[in-house]
Amino acid sequence: MAPSDQSRHSLVPGFLYSSKTTSHLDALRNTNHGLPPSTTTSSIISHLSSSSSSSPSQGSTRSPMIPAPKESIRMFSPAYYAACSAGGIFSCGLTHMAVTPLDLVKCNMQIDPVKYKNITSGFGVLLKEQGVKGFFRGWVPTLFGYSAQGACKFGFYEFFKKYYSDLAGPENAAKYKTFIYLAGSASAEVIADIALCPMEAVKVRVQTQPGFARGLSDGLPKFVKAEGAAGLYKGIVPLWGRQIPYTMMKFASFETIVEMIYKNVIPIPKEKCSKKEQLGVSFAAGYVAGVLCAIVSHPADNLVSFLNNSKGATVGDAVKKIGLMGLFTRGLPLRIVMIGTLTGAQWGLYDSFKVFVGLPTSGGSAPAPAK
Repeated sequence: MAPSDQSRHSLVPGFLYSSKTTSHLDALRNTNHGLPPSTTTSSIISHLSSSSSSSPSQGSTRSPMIPAPKESIRMFSPAYYAACSAGGIFSCGLTHMAVTPLDLVKCNMQIDPVKYKNITSGFGVLLKEQGVKGFFRGWVPTLFGYSAQGACKFGFYEFFKKYYSDLAGPENAAKYKTFIYLAGSASAEVIADIALCPMEAVKVRVQTQPGFARGLSDGLPKFVKAEGAAGLYKGIVPLWGRQIPYTMMKFASFETIVEMIYKNVIPIPKEKCSKKEQLGVSFAAGYVAGVLCAIVSHPADNLVSFLNNSKGATVGDAVKKIGLMGLFTRGLPLRIVMIGTLTGAQWGLYDSFKVFVGLPTSGGSAPAPAK
């Protein structure tokens, strides 16, 4: 096999997914099936199409792997990762923008709990002081920031999950799949937060300091002028503290919950379920995962809001003012509702995008150990 063929083949870990055309292509190249070495891929595919109906079955053993429903995007190719990144933009950017009113109330409850006592009074205060338009203050940095984060989060998760699975090998990848999910999602989120942090800093300042700026276009220059460019990354460590546990819980619990649903709740295998049923599973598993994410990451979320709202503040200042119990409880019920809905919608939209471009839905099948 030529070096270029080897590099392309290495992009497809057989114990995660299989592609019928890919496996047939490899078989044809190895056995030649009467085809000259110079035969092109398209010619081989045409040959497969014409001969598939007359080819005998190669045994009755059923493959445990997930087939790619279309061959327009080869699994684990650069185009595959690009598609996953695009799905991340679509799912994270739109969903976070849609829940801007909830996020706005949550941030203000964290910063000023005396004025914003609860969800109902929080919405009432905002409506009275800023009107209906005030509920969507900060939607532009929210859209841009979480679109960039979503692209890195989903795209790099798929990359690192495959990369760590390859390092572990087929048997260990199946045995320690949860650790691979955790490691892959943590690695992806480190990168994703670097993309998110500047927009998150501007968003919090715009949302919690009325009169500071109308949005991103004037808020970003004002923020940089006041805090310096380095100030945009003042909250990166608390952001990692919030987002890395959140994302680890989000992906590992989602993968596990989807697998449990197909194993214990739905009486038929995943591949026999309709796409609508599979997308319903994605949303349900995503919602449950989101509730767990909100609880795990909430103390760091309070820290991020406090630091980005107060110039020169430290983590110690935040703990002293909010209190240890307040870090875990202030604004938590609203965040559970927000993050649960958000995460469920994200997985539903992400998998809808994958289905649209011809890729399998996420989760539901553990890597098959090598025999």
